[in-house]
Amino acid sequence: MAKVTNTLVNKTAPEKTLQKYVNDMMKGGAIAKALPKVITPERFTRMTLSAISNNADLQACTPTSFLAAMMQAAQLGLEPNTPLGQAYLIPYNNHGRMECQFQTGYQGLIDLCYRTKEYKRITAETVYENDVFEYELGLDPKLTHKPAMVNRGEPIAYYATYTLVNGGQSFVVMSKDEMESFRKQYVKASSARTPWNTAFDSMAKKTVLKQLLKYAPKTADVAAAVSADETIKHEVADDMTTVPADVIEIDADTGEVIQDAETVTKQAAEEAIEGDDSLL
Repeated sequence: MAKVTNTLVNKTAPEKTLQKYVNDMMKGGAIAKALPKVITPERFTRMTLSAISNNADLQACTPTSFLAAMMQAAQLGLEPNTPLGQAYLIPYNNHGRMECQFQTGYQGLIDLCYRTKEYKRITAETVYENDVFEYELGLDPKLTHKPAMVNRGEPIAYYATYTLVNGGQSFVVMSKDEMESFRKQYVKASSARTPWNTAFDSMAKKTVLKQLLKYAPKTADVAAAVSADETIKHEVADDMTTVPADVIEIDADTGEVIQDAETVTKQAAEEAIEGDDSLL
């Protein structure tokens, strides 16, 4: 599978649709080899083909970027572009060429954490202005959230918490203003077509969850999901974490890629998980 983009995506061969590439990988066993036991190859293939059929921009993506994004979802065992919100294959216009970006959903991160068997509970929540919400930091951190039963008002904050099987626990809180500042500083996107405008709360929950996971126990799969989030790759390998990733910057008005991608090595991505917010 390491050379699939050289063998399947042959520039001298007749042009194939993305559906044909996906079906070829299914028949060749590449998808089955990548998937953990949580998803069958047939189910994953159906979800991927459905995602292509439902999005004309996705159909126009370069085969290499699409297959790489698809295989990232496969290797993590996350369902792409389904109501579960585990992962997304998102098309972007990169200087006139459509490319596919892989994004991890906050539900996908939560699911990966539960698979480690170390987490008793992990959540990401939205706080509304009419909720009762209090928290304290320091040597004895505390957090209380009592949602209003009716008329909760507008979102004012987001938080993520975890409780480990061994009893350890922690939380991170970000206000709505902090989240807006984060989006403007790191995402540089305000187009109506970006997830930050179409699903702000979900993106905010993912962001605060990733902040929490910097200091939480995590397996290779969780680390891979964090480092691969919102990147574009152009190769397919047995281990997608070894493939250099393009971190893109989006135009604030058009939603198109405006900055040449910065190549991020696996080592840099791992370092980013520990403390560099620029990849979040």
